[in-house]
Amino acid sequence: MMKTYSAKPSEVEKKWYLIDAEGVVLGRLASQIAVRLRGKHKPIFTPHIDCGDNIIVINAEKVALTGNKRSNKIYYWHTGYPGGIKGRTADKILDGKHPERVLIKAVERMISRSPLGREQMRKLHVYAGTEHPHQAQTPEVLEIAAMNPKNKRSI
Repeated sequence: MMKTYSAKPSEVEKKWYLIDAEGVVLGRLASQIAVRLRGKHKPIFTPHIDCGDNIIVINAEKVALTGNKRSNKIYYWHTGYPGGIKGRTADKILDGKHPERVLIKAVERMISRSPLGREQMRKLHVYAGTEHPHQAQTPEVLEIAAMNPKNKRSI
């Protein structure tokens, strides 16, 4: 009789990955990041244990959106007051002060909304430019654009 393997937190080995988001399609990038944050790419994946890796994303401001999503996609939020629904297009966010928030929100919506999901999201580090403060962790470069020809679009 076979038994199902269940990983223990002490058995999980966590790596650091560096991803360059320049010209990569937003949804495809976000789904790959979500898979690696959860640890679903590992053979020891256990749903109730944080098996995922740490992800560093650079050039988040240069992420590509297909079709007319850059001008038509609207991110909504509510102020808490009656009639207080507000929205901002992806174009305004990407050209604004915090362009990395588009990618963070895309990944956040693919991760479960639970204490484990919040723990996994803490391992995502997104930067708008090319610089990041995680050189000491010696991150391994992960080429999302080279995985599939559809992953890369010219801006």
